[in-house]
Amino acid sequence: MARGDLTDAQWSRLELLLPRREGPGRPPIWTGRQLIDGIRGRTRAGTPWPGRG
Repeated sequence: MARGDLTDAQWSRLELLLPRREGPGRPPIWTGRQLIDGIRGRTRAGTPWPGRG
């Protein structure tokens, strides 16, 4: 776990609120936890989102 990532307790509470991915389609590249940690890291660093200037 990297500095600033969600703890197991935080993730267990948040995971219940996220939609489940079911059915056919391409498998996800990242787990839900990796995605949330990545979003939090970008906002914490102040990095702009791709395609936005």
